[in-house]
Amino acid sequence: MRSIVALCFLFGAVSAHAQTVNPVGGDPVKTTPLPAVAAPASPALQNPNATGAIVSAPATANTVPGQVVAGGTVPDEATKAAVLARLRDTYGASNVVDQIEIGDVATPPNWGANVQKLINPQLKQISKGQLRIDGTAIDVKGEVRNEAQRQQIASDMANSLNPTYTIKNGLRVTASEQGLLDRALANRTIEFETGSATLTPQGRTILDQMAAALVKMTTRTVEVIGHTDNAGNRSSNVALSQARADAVKGYLVAKGISPQTLNTTGVGPDQPIASNDTNDGRARNRRIEFRAGQ
Repeated sequence: MRSIVALCFLFGAVSAHAQTVNPVGGDPVKTTPLPAVAAPASPALQNPNATGAIVSAPATANTVPGQVVAGGTVPDEATKAAVLARLRDTYGASNVVDQIEIGDVATPPNWGANVQKLINPQLKQISKGQLRIDGTAIDVKGEVRNEAQRQQIASDMANSLNPTYTIKNGLRVTASEQGLLDRALANRTIEFETGSATLTPQGRTILDQMAAALVKMTTRTVEVIGHTDNAGNRSSNVALSQARADAVKGYLVAKGISPQTLNTTGVGPDQPIASNDTNDGRARNRRIEFRAGQ
């Protein structure tokens, strides 16, 4: 059976936001994590599926942020040149590692033009990823910073191609955005004056550090949620928790954080994280929570 045209692109990390190094790829294309140091991958592997595609597995490489390794088999030099030109325009000539081969492979109509539609600056949002184009089957994997990116990338791919192409969305959201907030807060309490929404000096110091973390984030919104213990009237506690969340937002906006990125909610005593039967438990329940959105 004549092989179906196929390409495989491996992306290095795009920034220091990625927290872990995970292998990318999977059957039928054998790949290795980027960046990594390991034994070389085999140069070409026969796809066991009915398409009979042959995809070169890019060899192990030490990548820098923004680098992409391209491998696979295309029908002619013109197709290869067009793909590489598109990659170099997107990532920069020095960041493209060429391992594409020329072979006797069948191509769907307008395949080369459709591949070029998939190679665009949006791919640079993917860290430690893989884009595999096996005839009309598209498989994209890797890490993105939020759910909105994950859905938008796959949606834009599908919309740029005709209906004969299928998109498998294997992108995953990193935990780094919420982790950034959690590390900045570090289980500390943002303190207010007793019974009021006035921040204490210690509370303002912690928020200064939170502001520094927030400017590094790319999520569209961050939820600022006020909580209280269950002492006193519930409706008064809900109002106090809302006022405190609003005070936190006001302070952060004064520090340069865009007000459009911060949403506030006061839930009063309704979401405790400890028992309200002890002084320590009530103290833990009186808190401000930061939750990364999309």
